[in-house]
Amino acid sequence: MLGFLLVLLLAAPAAANTVPTVLEGLVTAETGSVASSREARHRIALQRFYAERSFLPIWVSDSGPTSRARELVEVIGKAEDDGLHPSDYDHAGLMAAVVAAEEATALAELEYRLSRALLEYGNDLGSGRVEPREVDRELYVDPRPFDPMAALAGAASAGSLSTFLASYAPRTPNYERLKQALADYRAIAARGGWPIVPQGETLRPGDRDTRVAAVRARLRVTGELSEAAVDEELYDDTLAAAVRIFQDRHGLDVDGAIGPKTLTALNVSATQRVEQILLNMERRRWMADDLGERYVFVNLADFELKLVEGTKTVLDSRVVIGDDFHRTPVFSGDMTYLVLNPNWNVPPSIATKELLPKIRRNVNYLRNNNFKLFSGWGADAHEINPANVDWSQVSARRFPYKIRQEPGDGNALGRVKFMFPNEFNIYLHDTPSRGLFSRSVRNFSHGCIRVGKPLELAEMLLRHDPEWTRERIDAVIASGRQQIVKLKTPVKVHITYLTAWVNKDGSVYFHDDVYGRDARLERALQRDRREASL
Repeated sequence: MLGFLLVLLLAAPAAANTVPTVLEGLVTAETGSVASSREARHRIALQRFYAERSFLPIWVSDSGPTSRARELVEVIGKAEDDGLHPSDYDHAGLMAAVVAAEEATALAELEYRLSRALLEYGNDLGSGRVEPREVDRELYVDPRPFDPMAALAGAASAGSLSTFLASYAPRTPNYERLKQALADYRAIAARGGWPIVPQGETLRPGDRDTRVAAVRARLRVTGELSEAAVDEELYDDTLAAAVRIFQDRHGLDVDGAIGPKTLTALNVSATQRVEQILLNMERRRWMADDLGERYVFVNLADFELKLVEGTKTVLDSRVVIGDDFHRTPVFSGDMTYLVLNPNWNVPPSIATKELLPKIRRNVNYLRNNNFKLFSGWGADAHEINPANVDWSQVSARRFPYKIRQEPGDGNALGRVKFMFPNEFNIYLHDTPSRGLFSRSVRNFSHGCIRVGKPLELAEMLLRHDPEWTRERIDAVIASGRQQIVKLKTPVKVHITYLTAWVNKDGSVYFHDDVYGRDARLERALQRDRREASL
């Protein structure tokens, strides 16, 4: 479309060929179809921005490109530092045009191309390259909004264009640490990565094996091991400690033994780790800079929960998340209350698929497990005796009942649940099934999030309320009576999915893609690049 317009403009009378005149023709004549709503927003903003300034350029003058144009091209050339691709913004073409453009038509074309590149780069850096919901229907994330008019106006007036554009990147230590990790792992990859550890039997401390030398060399590259060994082929205590650090950073069982899973993680290439970092930088661009003064942060891929106050994590806990058939979505909400000694209204899907077969085998199953049966879900529903129901006539399609489990030690929600009302009916809760928290991979629930330290979390959430001491919490729980406790100030809850991150000490963590969301995001980003090149 742009080339066609240039042909028309070149055919216009020579006297009309000033930069503003040619630019007006370019901007106002571009009315063809667009590939996305983002492109449409950018086009409308460009038309409005230039019309309001009588089509005066911001990147060029009648005598040629300005220093501001060269600065923009230079900034775009460094887009890789933020995990973006300069070629997506026509960096090579713009660089050549900045050198060659002399005539009004070429300068006007360059002006328009630079403004379009500015908007694409700023949008990608500030809000992400792709829309989360278009990538995965389980991502309920609203990236930071990008205002194309403000971007153009800011670029026109900024004293330092590089400083202005840098302000669009996430301004959080988490993003900056990932950005540094990207540079570090790219450097490792450029040096050839790390050695492959050969396949073989499980290696354990005390073993002597030629493969131990390869393990040592591998861990020296990423810093888990720093000391030289007297005997490179002996699996000594120093190496075992380094392996445990590696296992912890990769979400593995921390046992010091190099079995199949640890070996697989060791042999993931540096290039693959670079790609994993890139995916998670994209996710960080979707997130708000300010998560709240006090918030709960759940990383599903890490199976961990953190309660953060200011910049400090005041509590962390293992969690159990949804299984492959009940994947926990990514979203944010406001926790407004918690329930001590909760009862559990069994969801119809669980009642029909899991409980109904057990009831048919044993009509006393409900009573033995502290369940009550009700005639329905309405306010006028009444309790009924399970023994009076002909369960042979009840099916998943014909199940008019509500099943409720009363408070108690065996209640599926445990002794406390944490409520942040949302459309998914997801909440945090205790559980009587404590054994699952000892596993390294913890995706076993029906979607809700089981908390390993529920009473500690309740205590910390209520510690600013003098009426709710730990002693009172324990007393209410001991009473067995259900009680709702409202939080004086709502607490933000962020359910996230990050498979790579960097701790404050600079240690880089990589976890497996338990829900396949890395793969979906990678495909979407590759598709986005192909579309950008068309």
